[in-house]
Amino acid sequence: MTSLVIISGLSGSGKSTAMNVLEDLGYYCLDNLPLALLPKFIELCESSKGDINKVALAVDAREGLFFDRAPDEIKELRDKGYPVDLIFLDSSDTVLHKRYKETRRRHPLSANGSIAEGIARERVMLKDLKDLSDFTIDTSDFNVHQLKEVIRGRYEGSDTNKLQINILSFGYKHGYPYDADMIFDVRFLPNPFFIDELKDLTGLDEKIRDFVLGKEDTKEYMKKLTDFLEFLIPRYEKEGKAYLTIALGCTGGKHRSVVLANELSRYFERLSPVTRHRDITKN
Repeated sequence: MTSLVIISGLSGSGKSTAMNVLEDLGYYCLDNLPLALLPKFIELCESSKGDINKVALAVDAREGLFFDRAPDEIKELRDKGYPVDLIFLDSSDTVLHKRYKETRRRHPLSANGSIAEGIARERVMLKDLKDLSDFTIDTSDFNVHQLKEVIRGRYEGSDTNKLQINILSFGYKHGYPYDADMIFDVRFLPNPFFIDELKDLTGLDEKIRDFVLGKEDTKEYMKKLTDFLEFLIPRYEKEGKAYLTIALGCTGGKHRSVVLANELSRYFERLSPVTRHRDITKN
């Protein structure tokens, strides 16, 4: 049966980037084919003798007259047994506004040129699709390469029913991560920032890694954390959860959280986690 990935989300949130990755992974990609025509297209794919067995479709508010039916069409496809994986890409209004200002593009739903009004209108139109999605990716803090890594990590040579693990380090002073399912505060550990010869290094440096991992509290914490996650992850998989983001936060996001995120990634290497250090380059 044809495997179907549907990419939806706010304009400017990264749909084109996600579709480019899927195309590179061998998906037959379509941009804004009305979903009412999708069953017929799938029939053609299945008569192609296996030449087209993976399809990715971008769906957004530009579908116009056909868009209101989109959630119902997706439900009908699932009811017919098609393996539909719906990804919704989101981002904060502030970030979307900045991206449009930087590219000098007009928002597709802005009748009078107001980016803010276009974003607000699109959010309302996409609410039902977002509620229907298998998982949502908030790209507010992503660059192009990080989004590519997350999409590739989910679909590259993997079963779309597999739980995708993402591990994130961040700094509390830069704000909470929007897309975290679980947040662990590691600010109780000694901070290398207050040691002159270490403060300008990051958790990617061996000296910082040795400093953080050398503490008995770190060793005990990582043992308890990995035991806890070993208990949870199989149960999330059993319940059909598609996407799990585990965030570890320290004060600035440059030292302790980076070390522990990397250690957690090494521990769960068998699950092919995607690891990202959101604030490692920030002051």
